[in-house]
Amino acid sequence: MLVAGNWKMYKGTSETVEFCTALAERLEAIDGVDVAVCPPYTALAAAVRTLAGTEIAVAAQNVHWAEEGAYTGEISAPMLRELGVYGAIVGHSERRQYFGETDETVARRAEAGLDAGLHMIACVGETGPERKGGQTEAVLRRQVSVLRPDDNLVIAYEPVWAIGTGLSATPELAQEAHALIKSLLEVPVLYGGSVKPENAAELLAQPAVDGALVGGASLDVESFVAICEAAARTPR
Repeated sequence: MLVAGNWKMYKGTSETVEFCTALAERLEAIDGVDVAVCPPYTALAAAVRTLAGTEIAVAAQNVHWAEEGAYTGEISAPMLRELGVYGAIVGHSERRQYFGETDETVARRAEAGLDAGLHMIACVGETGPERKGGQTEAVLRRQVSVLRPDDNLVIAYEPVWAIGTGLSATPELAQEAHALIKSLLEVPVLYGGSVKPENAAELLAQPAVDGALVGGASLDVESFVAICEAAARTPR
C-alpha cells in the first residue's frame, strides 16, 4: 500500500521543512504503508534533507525524457537522482490540461525515469464528458497502452472530474476502473481524486486499490497522517 502526497504548486522551502519534520514524527511508528511526498522542484532538496534517515520517500511532480539539453524549464531524471529524489509523477491531469501533455510524452517521461532508476507514478483518467459519454474504458485503454510494465512503475487512476472538485468516485467505480487497468498492465494502481480522511478507508478497502495519490488533503499534516493510518489499517 502506497500513499503519495502531491503538493502541486504549494509550500516553499521553510514550509516544507516544517511539514516534513512533523510528518516524520507522526509516522515514525507506522507500519504497513509506504509514504511519499511530492513537493515543488524548489523544495525537493529541503524535503530530501529533512526526511533523510526516515522511511518517507521524496518524489518530484514531473521529469523530462532527455538526460540534458536545450529544454528550458525542464528537469531531467539524472538531476533528480543527484538530489536524492526517489521518484516522480508524470501525466497528471493538470499537466495534460494546462501544459499540452499527451499520452506519448507521458510515456517518454515515464520511460526516462524508469531507465534512470526512479520509481514512477503515471497518471491516467477520464474527464467528466468522457465518463458521461461512456468512453471511460476506451480512454483508460488508450492511456495505459503506451506505458511499459516495470517493477518501479505505479499507475494512479485519477478521474479528472474528481480532481480538486470535492467529488470522488464511489468505491465501486474506483474498483471497476482499477480492475480494468490491472487487466491491461500488471502494476499497482493508486486512486487519486479528492481522497480525504473521510473517504480513504472505504476507497482503500477495494481489492484492486493499492493506495492513494492525495492532492489537497496532503497539504495538512493531520489529514495526510489520517489517510496514511487508514492505509496501514487496510488488510492486504
